[in-house]
Amino acid sequence: MTAFDFGGREVDLAVLIAVLLATAAVLAILRLIYRQWRAEPAQRSRVWRIALLVLAQPLCATLLYYALLPPTTQGEAGTLVVASAGTKSAQLNARKAGDAVVALPEAHALPGIERVPDLATALRKHPGTQRVRVVGAGLEARDRDAMRGVALDFVAAALPRGLVELTPPSRAVAGGEFHVAGRAERMSGGFAELLDPARQRIDRAALAPDGRFELTATTRVPGAAIYLLRLRDAHQRIVEETDLPLLVEADPAPRVLVLAGAPNPELKYLRRWARDAGLAMHTQVGAGGGMQLGDAPIPINAGNLARFDMVVLDERAWSGLGDAQRAAMNEAVRGGLGMLLRVTAALSEPERRRLLALGFTAQDGRDSTTIRLSSRKRDDDAERARIGPGTQDSPRPHDAAVAELPELTRRTVRTAASDAMPMLRDEAGTPLGFWRAQGRGRVAVWTLTDSYRLVLAGRSDVYGELWSEAIATLARARPRQAFAMDGEARQDQRMSLCGVAVGASVVSPDGAKTSLLPDPATGANSCAAFWPRQAGWHRLQSGDRQQLFHVRARNAAMGLHAGEVREATQRLAAETTRAVSDATTTARALPQPGARWPWWLGWLLASAALWWFERSRLGRAYGM
Repeated sequence: MTAFDFGGREVDLAVLIAVLLATAAVLAILRLIYRQWRAEPAQRSRVWRIALLVLAQPLCATLLYYALLPPTTQGEAGTLVVASAGTKSAQLNARKAGDAVVALPEAHALPGIERVPDLATALRKHPGTQRVRVVGAGLEARDRDAMRGVALDFVAAALPRGLVELTPPSRAVAGGEFHVAGRAERMSGGFAELLDPARQRIDRAALAPDGRFELTATTRVPGAAIYLLRLRDAHQRIVEETDLPLLVEADPAPRVLVLAGAPNPELKYLRRWARDAGLAMHTQVGAGGGMQLGDAPIPINAGNLARFDMVVLDERAWSGLGDAQRAAMNEAVRGGLGMLLRVTAALSEPERRRLLALGFTAQDGRDSTTIRLSSRKRDDDAERARIGPGTQDSPRPHDAAVAELPELTRRTVRTAASDAMPMLRDEAGTPLGFWRAQGRGRVAVWTLTDSYRLVLAGRSDVYGELWSEAIATLARARPRQAFAMDGEARQDQRMSLCGVAVGASVVSPDGAKTSLLPDPATGANSCAAFWPRQAGWHRLQSGDRQQLFHVRARNAAMGLHAGEVREATQRLAAETTRAVSDATTTARALPQPGARWPWWLGWLLASAALWWFERSRLGRAYGM
């Protein structure tokens, strides 16, 4: 019931009406008694007339009160049926009597159904709604906030054929590998393909029975790029092509310190790969007699180790460190430095004890064995695209044959640690390395001795992936400040940008700048809403930071949009499951206003009778 504020105090409307009507009835009774008292005895009305007039005043006041505020009855609260995109008229025919039906702007033309601009407007037009039943594709982001405090029942429509789920990489680094996962609907026996910006196929995967797939690729240079995701049916016909925007970032090059007990081919090709990849690598190679090759030697102490993100050393260099140097390195690892120990020969008893101090239990590794790296089965076109065109000094023809992976050698060192994680496996599933956390850093043991043979066999792409993954896993973690975005950005759809500062703005593809206003209710997340009006790459600027993000066109990848809307609505319905149960219990005993017309009719008849009786001569004194 509505309440009014009088002098800082809330007064209920029902109480206010009751007080006014009671006051009016009392004043009318006092007026009758006063007139009867002031009249001459011979002119006074009979007692029964006065009694009827007095009783009629509260009777009329009571009838008027219930006409304005009829007594409530126990009834069931109505349900608001909301038609969203893809709703058909037949789906609305099953509603119960008394249910209100509205159609959102995305719904098709539905004759006789009230259309509303959004769900919040529909709820304002139908106050007291305890439950909302959404039919069709689901609720857009615009309407989900309106469901707070209201129970939701979702009757989902069938998803269209094609791509309905997509999990793009959260972050892609230049020179690194990224993964793309998704799901296709009603494409049994089909395939998913990933094409690079030059539209060369770089990966292909058969769809699982439930339509899921996963594709991988490697990036080359930093910048904004548009990859292409293609779906084919069982007959190799193209069903759908979807743009996959990818922002490839250039991370600061890791600083790597390489220590070796003697020159070897592995160091030669590792240095060459590091130079091509832009890594800052400092190499110190022992040559015997106290001499060292490579870069200018630096002391191994806490100050110098703090300049590097990772240390790569073999067992000879590890044994050649003094106690103070080894202690400084262990302390640097606990502070965040990554360390990779390459086992290229049999381990001595002191070396095994030192490994035990790092958390590894290793046998001597006197023998070696031949292995092959595991590789995904790709066709030649995809492999050529991943290998690339070569370099300016050594170009690679686009139709060159793809070389097989060569046999490699590893030491038969069985390393065990309760919390160790495998780094790499061969085609038989045997781990070729382990790493474990030590403080804020990571330390690893590596048993592969001749990975450089990959380069000699023409598979420098696999060699680069192998060492890139190792360094990315072990190198010192660096803090990265990135803006968070709520889901996929789509034209004319609201999106949320978090981590923005006051004065942040978004620059559209045409150069127009839109200022952002952070919502204080988001607290430390500092989120702001943004409605992109154009498709393409946008630039978010916040202080001295900026980040590109892509906005998909409103009519692009509609199956993917339908899947996202459906999933978000199902998640919202699941969150309100308990609210639905509570609302059902409340609705069964919810007081509902009764009919007003009987009270209005009674008040009208009583008032008319009172008006006639007051003007009649019944019960008046003779001669009046």
